[in-house]
Amino acid sequence: MTGAIIGDIAGSRFEWDNHRSKSFELLSRNCFFTDDTVMTLAIADALLRCDGDYKELPEKTVSSMQAIGRHYPHSGYGGRFHHWMFSDNPMPYDSFGNGAAMRVSACGYVAGSLEEAISLSRQVTAVTHDHPEGLKGAEAVTAAIYLARTGKSLEEIREYITGKYYHINFTLGSIRESYGFDATCQGSVPEAFEAFFEAEDFEDAVRNAVSIGGDSDTIAAITGSIAEAYFGVPERIAERARTFLDERLLGILTAFEEKYPPKYC
Repeated sequence: MTGAIIGDIAGSRFEWDNHRSKSFELLSRNCFFTDDTVMTLAIADALLRCDGDYKELPEKTVSSMQAIGRHYPHSGYGGRFHHWMFSDNPMPYDSFGNGAAMRVSACGYVAGSLEEAISLSRQVTAVTHDHPEGLKGAEAVTAAIYLARTGKSLEEIREYITGKYYHINFTLGSIRESYGFDATCQGSVPEAFEAFFEAEDFEDAVRNAVSIGGDSDTIAAITGSIAEAYFGVPERIAERARTFLDERLLGILTAFEEKYPPKYC
């Protein structure tokens, strides 16, 4: 989950000013956390509140997302999600936006099996993003995190994702100059996966994600969440990222990491 937060913060300053290169200061003083971090931690909060009993996970997901998210109304929510977050009767709205995929990393860490990881992903996603493509994007990311966390090889993860979810027939080099902003799951999750598949280590994965442009913070958050589970996160980068969080968000992250320790390298 820390990997998603690092990716979000690293990509934050490039979302509307794309940087199509892997050469940049990873976490500069111009970086900031966005809705990707807020909602990632909201899902983590919901899972912690369930304490292993997920019968009420959808309800707890809604309450955590609203209670935490309302403190950050200007963090970059999409219009429909912003309306949902402040609604007295929040209902799913058939979304296939990539917000479904950027916020689910905690599910991959608490799950005891691949089947449970997929179930948790669907439960926390369907409260807003109940379109098949939204559910698919979130499920693919959660499954990849679980597979990486449990020791599967890069080729095994690639085979699973490309066989079950996305046929990825491009390289980052082939799209770097032409890829445009696309906030849908189907238009950004495959790109986030390829950034991971081409990476040499965690930091390289995040740099890959930022370097193609587009929705930089969200793509990097997705890539970072998977890369953490596979490569681990350098402690120096994790510690630097924590300095961008306020007390409320840092408290959730700390509580989650105490129960589900991050993978460092």
